[in-house]
Amino acid sequence: MLFANKNSGTNKALLFIIAICLSISSCKNTDPNNSKKVFHINYTAGLESIDPAFAKELYIMWTVHMVYNTLLETDEQLHLVPSLAKHWEISPDGLTYTFYIRNDVYFQDNEVFAGGKGRKMTAQDIAYSFNRLIDPVTASPGSWIFNERVSKTNPFSALNDTTMQVHLSKPFRPLLQMLTMPYCSVVPHEAIEHWGKDFRAHPCGTGPFMFHYWDEGNVLVLHRNPHYWEHDSNGSPLPYLDAVQISFYDSKSTEFFLFLQHKLDWVNGVDGSFKDLVIAKDGTLKKEFADKFHLTKQTYFNTEYIGFLTDTTRALLKNNSIANPLVRRAINYAIDRKKIVTYFRNGMAIPAIGFIPAAMPGYDPNHNFGYTYDPAKAARLLEEAGYPGGKGLTPFKVISPDNWIDILNFISTELKDVGIPMEVDVTQANIVKQQMSQSNAVAFRGQWIADYPDAESYLVCFNSQYPAPPNYTRFNNPLFDKWYEQSLNAADSLRWRLYSQMDSLAMSYAPVVPLYYEYLMQFTQNNISGFRSTPMNLIDVKRVHIN
Repeated sequence: MLFANKNSGTNKALLFIIAICLSISSCKNTDPNNSKKVFHINYTAGLESIDPAFAKELYIMWTVHMVYNTLLETDEQLHLVPSLAKHWEISPDGLTYTFYIRNDVYFQDNEVFAGGKGRKMTAQDIAYSFNRLIDPVTASPGSWIFNERVSKTNPFSALNDTTMQVHLSKPFRPLLQMLTMPYCSVVPHEAIEHWGKDFRAHPCGTGPFMFHYWDEGNVLVLHRNPHYWEHDSNGSPLPYLDAVQISFYDSKSTEFFLFLQHKLDWVNGVDGSFKDLVIAKDGTLKKEFADKFHLTKQTYFNTEYIGFLTDTTRALLKNNSIANPLVRRAINYAIDRKKIVTYFRNGMAIPAIGFIPAAMPGYDPNHNFGYTYDPAKAARLLEEAGYPGGKGLTPFKVISPDNWIDILNFISTELKDVGIPMEVDVTQANIVKQQMSQSNAVAFRGQWIADYPDAESYLVCFNSQYPAPPNYTRFNNPLFDKWYEQSLNAADSLRWRLYSQMDSLAMSYAPVVPLYYEYLMQFTQNNISGFRSTPMNLIDVKRVHIN
């Protein structure tokens, strides 16, 4: 009865309400001006800013991506594609990146420009935007992209209006992927100088949508940029939509109800209260909803894991069995990841092997490392570690927010079966992150979502030269660090091989228990087409059609 549904009464009530929502035609959203194509979405948390320099959270990233452009972008197949830069070159020593910029891009019409008409964007604007990102006065959380990587003198230079260079202090091949991040969006200096800190609420970029109205916490409206530079393959101007309207209902269940009532056109993910009602155990829509709306399931660069502190110089690990890699490996073998994915995630994830998620450039589908479910092997490792049948092991504690309780309780039961005692310490998410950063937790529930499509963004978590974050486990291995440095200026084929070796080496010491790689589960109304999303969950609505 481990997987029995204890909320069947609640689920029946929800199912009844869903049936009503799906059957009543008056639930359908009607725009007062139905000739306008308005795309309705919801953010379940507030929006702190629309300034790219502060694009540290998903909703800020989504909004920034609608209003601004970057030098290049990542498509759905993870290929780098031109955006503001038509093409680029890398010097043989890997230290200079030269970008050739479009000369037909204009900033959106805005009061900060002469006559309110947007001016042409130039290479000088890109250099200004990047310098602003690393300026201590800006205090951008995205400054890490360039700090310690770019030259100390003249890191960004505009050779003319259409040629711009980035100068590195040492080679770093993932730079191009990092430049696709919303942090690296291009802004006009006039808007920054005019608005100062209030630029957060008065965005101006070169993107497909332009700022119209923001009642913070209630609604944000973006209008189509009539002078946007990009066209589709048929030569038609983008975007197709007239506007994007964003609401701010903070409940995921409320959000999904609004979607069922056709008051939202798209929803990212599904609330736990609806998961079992709507999604089958194989991760598909249940048959009663199959013709009601669309479900798209795609790769998501998100590894969910349990992390261990591995720095044995810490007093916290003195006489603690978690300090022993054999015990950490035994824990990995004792957990049935397939059951977790099936019964707790409804097939909306892939059981993890290593730390690098499936389909990430640098992920090796033919690897022979990592962990599968093998309790007998876990028992042998415990005996080898000096704890036969778990005798002599003291309980280790995993700190976690409450949204992982069911999974952690299941893991605790599985570990108990092989003699490993585990406790769960439920605490607030911000305190969990604080304890992780300060190395005050023996074990913790972790999640790592890629900032950019390169496996280096995962392997950096085990580089001893970095603090926490990203190295929350304090993993330290000289060979790992050596391979990491070698990869920074290696050709792709060698880089991928080094990435696989690094993942294998780290997993052999088991600083983490990788549990699963999540899928992106996104719902759209039947009349919506053209919606796109990258595996980093960066949405693109400029090609959305409302039929």
